[in-house]
Amino acid sequence: MAAAGSLADRLFDVKRFLHGSEPLGDIPPGRAMFRNALLVAWPSILESFLVALVGLIDTVMVSSLGSFAIAAVGLTTQPKFICLAIFISLNVAVSALVARRRGENDRESANSILVQALIITIVLTVVISIAAVAFADPIIRLAGSAEDTHEYAVAYFRIISGGMVFNVISMVINAAQRGAGNTKIAMRTNLVSNGVNIVFNYLLIGGNFGFPKLGVAGAAIATVIGTVFACGMSIFSVLKRDRFLSLRSVKKIGFDRRSLGALADLGSSTLAEQIFLRIGFLTYAIIVANLGTNAFAAHQVGMNIMSISFSFGDGLSVAAVALVGRSLGEKRQDLAKIYGAVCQRMGLAFSIILCVVYVTCGGLIFQLFSSDTEILDYGVMIMNMIAVIVFMQITQVIYSGCLRGGGDTKFVALVSLISVAFFRPFSGWLFCYPLGLGLTGAWIGLAIDQFCRLAMTFFRFKSGKWTKHTI
Repeated sequence: MAAAGSLADRLFDVKRFLHGSEPLGDIPPGRAMFRNALLVAWPSILESFLVALVGLIDTVMVSSLGSFAIAAVGLTTQPKFICLAIFISLNVAVSALVARRRGENDRESANSILVQALIITIVLTVVISIAAVAFADPIIRLAGSAEDTHEYAVAYFRIISGGMVFNVISMVINAAQRGAGNTKIAMRTNLVSNGVNIVFNYLLIGGNFGFPKLGVAGAAIATVIGTVFACGMSIFSVLKRDRFLSLRSVKKIGFDRRSLGALADLGSSTLAEQIFLRIGFLTYAIIVANLGTNAFAAHQVGMNIMSISFSFGDGLSVAAVALVGRSLGEKRQDLAKIYGAVCQRMGLAFSIILCVVYVTCGGLIFQLFSSDTEILDYGVMIMNMIAVIVFMQITQVIYSGCLRGGGDTKFVALVSLISVAFFRPFSGWLFCYPLGLGLTGAWIGLAIDQFCRLAMTFFRFKSGKWTKHTI
């Protein structure tokens, strides 16, 4: 046991993590900080992994209908996230603010932030959901749909958009819970939601056990049913009086200038980031969609597989937001830096494991989705690319989480503008068409984007400027 503890201390050398700066107080041993990070991170990692896994299973189940179905569902991904952009940005702000208030031991303000975020979310959902359903046809056509995918993609998008309210309410509550360090609650809601989704996928896509055979529309309905369950569980989690986050402890429902100002400040920067992300992702998706249905189907499978590696980075990013925000709330910039570095070490370990899996089992993974020779040929190239990209992807996602936890959301937005909105689509188009590399070129463009984001977030993290923001 002593040897194991000594090894952990060497692997997580806190003095090295501070880069020569003096600690501001007592520093726990490396193994203790690793344990603290792991306790917060593992539910978020598992939650994010299971969400990505269910997305993968969704694609496998839909693929039984043909490559057109994979492409149709894939076409809705970016329009769906464009609709969710404002809610995702609001949730990042909620998580960072609740984490900071938790560090300040200000329970009243934390609950006030949650209530105000819920009110804003419900009002905006009504407007966005109605608009998405009404304009689904031109939105999906803009996304690059072909004749054999358009009708199915429109139906899927309308159903998902119509049931958006359950999803976004669950998202904002779970974001607050993660900020408070209650990552297990968000994990449980997603476990149940994903399980329900898979069951109803089986019943509604193929029409089993007497249920109607609804194909692509059935997959959308199954997703919405899953979010209904998640929404109910999330609401229940904030109804207990003894919890740090409890709607029953709120004495007055309304808006206050301090919370609204903080939400607007952090949320507006993150919204700008989301807009840049979605413009870049949508433009990039259109570039790939124009290569044809099979190429886009193979690309969509690859993106689903890559979401698995993203899930590990995302889970650690959630932990970084909570731990960094809490440390800064306690005026411990040194601990914030250390926790960020600890999360990075954990991310590197996951990257190595995933790289080995992708290299050795990539072909077998792709065969789960299709037996089409052309798609499988694309799959070999895609899996080799993902094996390299995974290191850059996980690392930059964790660095971004640290910056968000410190309130440095404007810099993260700038990174998205430069890298995702410009470098990814431009380099993807350049290698894809003028240089004639097709789908391989598109993935080279994606790799360039990941490298640029990694470089910019790495140097910002090392500068320490992100620890000096007041929120």
